[in-house]
This record gives sequence, C-alpha cells and structure tokens, in this order.
Amino acid sequence: MRVAWLGTGLLGSPMAARLAAAGHEVVAWNRTASKAEALRTSGVLTAATPTAAMQQSECTILMLQDAPAIESALLTGEAAKALHGATVIQMGTIGPAESRRLAAAVAQRGGEYFEAPVLGSIPQAAAGTLQVMVGATAAQFARWRDLFACFGEPVLAGDVGQAAALKLALNQLIAALTGAFSFSLGLVRRSGLEVELFMRILRQSALYAPTFDKKLQRMLDREFGAPNFSTRQMLKDVRLVLEEGRRLGLETASVDGLERILLRALDRGHAEADYSALYEGVDPP
Repeated sequence: MRVAWLGTGLLGSPMAARLAAAGHEVVAWNRTASKAEALRTSGVLTAATPTAAMQQSECTILMLQDAPAIESALLTGEAAKALHGATVIQMGTIGPAESRRLAAAVAQRGGEYFEAPVLGSIPQAAAGTLQVMVGATAAQFARWRDLFACFGEPVLAGDVGQAAALKLALNQLIAALTGAFSFSLGLVRRSGLEVELFMRILRQSALYAPTFDKKLQRMLDREFGAPNFSTRQMLKDVRLVLEEGRRLGLETASVDGLERILLRALDRGHAEADYSALYEGVDPP
C-alpha cells in the first residue's frame, strides 16, 4: 500500500519507519525537510510538498503538531484539491471539536476523514506496541485495521471526536501524574529526607505508577535532553484539555495549575526538553 505521511517529528518518524518496515510504500513530507530526509535510511521516500506525497497514495496519515499545522498543510492550495477522493487519517493529538471541523472540511472537498490518535512514546512506536484509538465508522475501522496493526493494538473508540477526547483524557493523566510526583519529590528533597526511602515506600503502595521511576533520574539530575515528548507539546495538550473541559462544564482548577507549572518550565528554557522538565516549574534550583 502507498501511504502519504505528513509530519515526521519525535513520534511520526518511528511510526513512518515502522510502516515502511512492514512493506508499505511510505512517502513522507515534513515542514523541516531534513527531518523527513533522515528517514530515507529506513526505506521511506520523501516529497517536497504535501500534494506530492498524497499523489497516488491510498491514504494520507497526519502526524502534525496541531490543528493549525494540519489546516496549513492540507486545506490550502494544491493539497486541498488533492483531497477529492482521498482518505485522511489523523493520528496526532488535537481537540475533539478540531477533529470534527477537519472531518467536515475534508468531506466538503470530496474526501474521507477519520481519527486514530495513539498512546505511547518513541520506544513503543519503534516496537509497534502503541495503543491506537480509532474514531471512525465500523466500516472504516474494518477497512484500515490491518494498517493500524503495524503500530499496535487498535480499538474502535467511537465516532470522530470521541477518540480525540479519549486521547486528551489519557494525556491529562500523564501531565497530572508528572506534576503530582514533581511536587512530592520536591517536598521530600527540601525536607531533607532520603529520596530512596520515599521511593521504596511509594513503590510498595497503591499510589505507585511506573512513570515515576521512568522520570525520577531526569528530575534528580535536572537533565531533560533527548525527549520522548516535549514540554511544549505537553503544554499544547493541557490547553486542549482545558478547552474541552470548559466546553463540557467540568471544573478545571487542577488542570489550570498544570498549565501554570508548564509555563514556568518553558520560561526556564525547557520548551523542547523532555516533559519531565515540568519538575523545574515545581521545584526550581
């Protein structure tokens, strides 16, 4: 199958490579061309424009930064004309309302759209163990299930917008757990307690989450390079959570706090660092 792949960032690159390794012909485009070119060693072809990638492809997969980036790449110029008869699969993290608007825009231009955001990071993308949450019709899910199986186990979450909402609910937990652990770790350190004592008790309790150990050393060393997911992207997702939560009438005070902490981490220069730099927003040196 020939697949157009738009967006070769931290997660998009290993996913595109995984698809190529499964025997699909993948043609990638990225706004920063060098990021797409780096995938040539993985058997991924490159294109100079989104339109060139989409030509003769059976589907177009989106792993772009956000909804404005998608609209810029897909809904303007020649790319918009190429949507007629095309199947567009949105796999990044955007808001439910944004996804529904994109579906309407693609349908208006004679194309087909549905969403399939993923949960997991670079190691899971490389291993093909992502969790793929599909917002589509039953027929669309059946038609494309084998393609999604290249990335991990797909599940039909509901209609367009519902998979996007599920992804935001899960990403909110990533931010919340990281923020809560950062505060507890900061409290322990500033109180003169041994971190290992704290961790030993925590690991034996129902409070423990594996992500705590995954991020602990980064926080202790204040070394946040080689990110699996950046602080900037986490802030973008937290803001999407806030927007959707307010629309649904939820109390967002706890998420408001996460936004403030993330902004503090960005102010300290950690925009492109691993999101565990959230710790710097809670316990600055």
